[in-house]
Amino acid sequence: MAEGFLKSLDARLEVYSAGTKPAPRVNPHAITVMKEVGIDISGGSPKKVDRFINQAFDYVITVCDDADKSCPNFRGKVGRRVHIGFPDPAKATGTDQEKLTVFRSVRDDIRKRFREFYEQEIRKGSNKTL
Repeated sequence: MAEGFLKSLDARLEVYSAGTKPAPRVNPHAITVMKEVGIDISGGSPKKVDRFINQAFDYVITVCDDADKSCPNFRGKVGRRVHIGFPDPAKATGTDQEKLTVFRSVRDDIRKRFREFYEQEIRKGSNKTL
């Protein structure tokens, strides 16, 4: 979801999303709640972070609550490492509606906090790689 929001804020950004334990596919609840705000992430595919550890980035941003502890060290040049943590909505339990409520809450928090981060940090520069 964070990747989708960052790309929607500035088409010039190169944004890559990966996880330490990626799911086999993008969570359908994430696709649903992002479509509700006009962002289509259905074409995405989960990737393992190891595939990017030799690449240079202006920012490496961890988002899952424990990702800042489990994220590997990047060998490529990293300008700044930032942790903007959120609970993992995929761990939500209950009915589909209850799960969607959790996904919407996390989505809204991601949107708010990444917009703030973009305005305060990224917008100052251009052609950033995340």
